[in-house]
Amino acid sequence: MTIKLYDYQNTLVEKARQSYRDGYQSPCVVAPCGAGKSVIIAEIARMTAKNRKHILFLVHRRELIDQIKNTFEFVGVDLSKVTFGMVQTIVRRLDRIEKPDLIITDENHHGLANSYRKIYDYFSDVKRLGFTATPIRLNGSGLGDVNDVLIEEVDAEWLIENNYLSPYKYYAPKLIHTENLKLNSMKEFSNSSIDKEMKNMIYGDVIKHYRELADGEQAIAYCHSVEASKRTAQAFNDAGIPTAHIDGKTPKNERNDIIQAFRDREIQILCNVDLIGEGFDVPDCSTVIMLRPTQSLSLFIQQAMRGMRYRQNKTSIIIDHVDNVSKHGLPDTPREWSLKGKKKQASEQETSIRQCEQCFAAYDPKQSDRCPLCGFKPEVKEIAGYEVDTAAELEEVDKELFSITMNYKEPEDCKSMEELYELAEHRGYKKGWAFYQGKALNLI
Repeated sequence: MTIKLYDYQNTLVEKARQSYRDGYQSPCVVAPCGAGKSVIIAEIARMTAKNRKHILFLVHRRELIDQIKNTFEFVGVDLSKVTFGMVQTIVRRLDRIEKPDLIITDENHHGLANSYRKIYDYFSDVKRLGFTATPIRLNGSGLGDVNDVLIEEVDAEWLIENNYLSPYKYYAPKLIHTENLKLNSMKEFSNSSIDKEMKNMIYGDVIKHYRELADGEQAIAYCHSVEASKRTAQAFNDAGIPTAHIDGKTPKNERNDIIQAFRDREIQILCNVDLIGEGFDVPDCSTVIMLRPTQSLSLFIQQAMRGMRYRQNKTSIIIDHVDNVSKHGLPDTPREWSLKGKKKQASEQETSIRQCEQCFAAYDPKQSDRCPLCGFKPEVKEIAGYEVDTAAELEEVDKELFSITMNYKEPEDCKSMEELYELAEHRGYKKGWAFYQGKALNLI
């Protein structure tokens, strides 16, 4: 059977087809979470298979294969023309699979990994098509090495305004305790004191805030480890709130039973680490509880928007106990994507030099895990569990104010004292901080 796509979905399909007519070989379609990416993929696959061309469909997790197969069958794709495979498996069988006419990569931001590139290089003359909500890698690099054009049509803000995604309220910690921070020579809070203040901290009583902000709503909680997820589930259960934990090692039948119980509303909270993320199919829920800080914009967006599937009169609740919003912005913050990615600020550059604790020689830890002069190997310490500041309070993020301050997250981004004062207010700093920054930047 065929299905009727929304106008913007049809536009993305046509833009992808036009890109090949324009001479591009590896376009990447950027579709926000909730835009119906799987349906768009399936429609392109249907038309390709109808033309008797073979498709290689790449995923990075086994669970995603069954889901996309179901969508393909629903849309009417001739599955005899499709090879589905995990990239880890395909890369070992390159000489044993039928050469495709088109390679489709789901969650295309993984495409820079060596395993994907080995497949692309092996089939170097085959056209490719990628799909992602966030065309950027964790380290900020763009996809220019594997794609030659980005195809966009709508963003998350448009999807909310036009009732394809639900509106949301976002709750995050009040700003960190600035009285504990120290100023450096530039009159800015030092990185070391910020790290100490923010290190391994979960802000706010998780049970209390759930009851205050989303009592009775079904929620997915993202934790930083399997053990933390299990402890969180136990805490909710002890509070009389039916909760279950699942992870990658949960037997498939047991996991299916838990998800069905969640669908039947026998379970209110579903705890996990990163399992319920890219493409993972779970029933509709309204609430997300973030207990896991992340450097990945892609992971943040996948998790934050998990509860934003549209339903009439629904408002999604996002409870961010780890202040991910300060780093990544809001789910519908406008973002300009580029194949070049983003340049790191000087403050973000990672040093590649380590000083030996024994002989004090300097060396590159990327080249060796031990000192090349004396042979000393530094101890690798496990990250400790997260502390919980139960006294901390979360407050609703003012979207208008936040959107202003996100345009200049660092002092050097500000072009006037007015912007510096707004940045100071957003951070909870005193006006004197803005004054010192203004003098350093010659704005006074």
